[in-house]
Amino acid sequence: MTESPLTKAANGEVGPHVTNGLKPGRNGVLRSVHRCQQDEEEVQRSSNHGGFYNRPFLESYEETPMLVAVLTYMGYGVLTVFGYLRDFLRHWKIEKCHIAREREEQKDFVPLYQDFENFYTRNLYMRIRDNWNRPICIQFTNRYDVINLGSYNYLGFAENTGVCADAAAEVAMTYGVGLASTRQEIGNLDKHEEMEKLVAEFLGVESAMVFGMGFATNSMNIPALSGKGCLILSDELNHASLVLGARLSCSTVRVFKHNNMQSLEKLLREAIVHGQPRTHRPWKKILIVVEGIYSMEGSIVRLPEIVALKKRYRAYLYLDEAHSIGALGRRGRGVVDYFGLDPGDVDVLMGTFTKSFGAAGGYIAGRKELIDFLRSNSHSAVYATSMSPPVVEQIITSMKCIMGEDGTTIGSDRVRQLEENTVYFRKKLREMGFIIYGNNDSPVVPMMLYMPAKIGAFGREMLKRNIGVVVVGFPATPIIESRARFCISAAHSKDMLDRALSAIGEVGDLLQLKYSRHRQPASSARPFDHLYEDIDG
Repeated sequence: MTESPLTKAANGEVGPHVTNGLKPGRNGVLRSVHRCQQDEEEVQRSSNHGGFYNRPFLESYEETPMLVAVLTYMGYGVLTVFGYLRDFLRHWKIEKCHIAREREEQKDFVPLYQDFENFYTRNLYMRIRDNWNRPICIQFTNRYDVINLGSYNYLGFAENTGVCADAAAEVAMTYGVGLASTRQEIGNLDKHEEMEKLVAEFLGVESAMVFGMGFATNSMNIPALSGKGCLILSDELNHASLVLGARLSCSTVRVFKHNNMQSLEKLLREAIVHGQPRTHRPWKKILIVVEGIYSMEGSIVRLPEIVALKKRYRAYLYLDEAHSIGALGRRGRGVVDYFGLDPGDVDVLMGTFTKSFGAAGGYIAGRKELIDFLRSNSHSAVYATSMSPPVVEQIITSMKCIMGEDGTTIGSDRVRQLEENTVYFRKKLREMGFIIYGNNDSPVVPMMLYMPAKIGAFGREMLKRNIGVVVVGFPATPIIESRARFCISAAHSKDMLDRALSAIGEVGDLLQLKYSRHRQPASSARPFDHLYEDIDG
C-alpha cells in the first residue's frame, strides 16, 4: 500500500520527522464540555506575543455572572423534574408522547435509543423545536422581509440572481445536474480539473483536491493521513467532523485547551520526551488539528503561534478553514492570509465551499505528494459520488470573483464589506450591554442567553420582528452557555443591520439579556460613518 506523504516525512524521506511521543492519558477524549473560563474581567487579549502578530489580536470572553449561572442551573433543574413528571404521565397514557419510543413488545430488550439525550429531546427540544424546523419558503411562511442573521452566506454569493447563478444554470443545461459515478470511474469532468487548479492557485499551494461533502472531507481524510502509532493533538472545541475523523483514524488523541498555546506546548513536550504509551517508541507522526474560525465561539485560531510550535517540535498541522476561507484576510483567502503567513507553513489546508462560496463540498490542499496520495487512499475520493457540475461552476465563478479574475471588483468589495459589517455589528452589541464572545474580526457573533427558557423566547420574539436568528443550547454548547449565534454577511446593508440591532436591543430589554458588567458607553453613529461612506456615496 502507498505510504502517506506524512508517513514518509515521519521516516525522514520527505521532511522533518517526529521522534517521540506522549504519556498515557484519556484515550480518545476530544472535547471538554467545560470551556476554560477566562479572568473575572472581560479578557482583551492584545499584544505582539513575541512578534508573532502584525496587528492587534482582540478576543473577549466575559465570565458568566454568578446570579445568572445559578438561575440557569435552577432552570435546567426545574425542566428535569417536570420532564420526569411528564414521562410518568406518558407512561400511564395520560399525556401523549410525540417522539419515537421503544415499542411495548421490546420492553425486555436493552433500550436502543432511550438515554438522557432522548430525555432531553422529549422534554426540552420538542417544546422549542419551532426555532429550528421552520420552513423558509415564503409560500409557506407568508413572510417576505425576514432579515437572515443565521446563514453562513458570508460573502452573499448564495443568491438566485447574478453572475454565479447564471453561470451555474448554463452549466446545468450543458453538463446536466449529476454524474452518478465516482471521479475514479466516469465522473471526472474538465470542470473538476479546472476547479482544483483554481483552488490551488487561490490558496497559493501546489495542488488541491475537492470532495462533494464538507463533513466527509474531514471525517474521511484524517484516517487516511493518520493511523495507529500516530498522535493527534486536537483543540477541545474542534468540529464534530474533526472529532469523528480523529476517532476513525485509530490514532492516539490528546486534547489541548482552546487556543491555549501553553497547553499545546506541554503536550508537544511530553510527546517528544516520553514517546508512545508502554513501548515509549517514537510516534510515527504528530498531527495538530485546529480550525480557522470556531463556529460556536466566534474565535480565531492563534495560527502564528501554532505554526511556531509546529516548526519547533517538528509536528504537522491540519487547518480546517470551513468558516474562515473567504471570510478573513485582505484578499479573502482565509486565516493564513489574515495573519500574512506562508501557506506552505500549513501541511494540510482544508476548507468547505458551503459558506463563503454559496455552494457545497470541501477541499484538501497542500503539497502535490499529499494530494496524489489522497486521490488513491481517501475513502471520500474512492467511493463518493462526483460533485454536481452546477455546484462546481458556482465555486469556480464565485472564487474568480474573489480573486478578481472576472475583471470586476465585486469579490474584493464584498470581502471589505463583510469586515466593515462585522466590526460595526459587534461594537453596537457591546454598547447595548450584551455579552458576546469571540474575536473582533470574526463574522460569527455568539450572544449569550444562558437560561433555557430564553432560548426559545429569543428566537420567537426576533421572528415576530422579522429577524431570523439561530439559537443554540446543550448539547451543542456547555449546559449553562446557551446563546444566539449571528452570522454577518456582506449582503447585509447598513439599514438591515440597524433594523436587526434595534430588534435585538428591544428583545434584550424584554427578556433581560443585557448581562454585561463592562457595558461600553454608547457612541454616536459618526465613528462608524467611514465604514459605510462608499455605500452612502
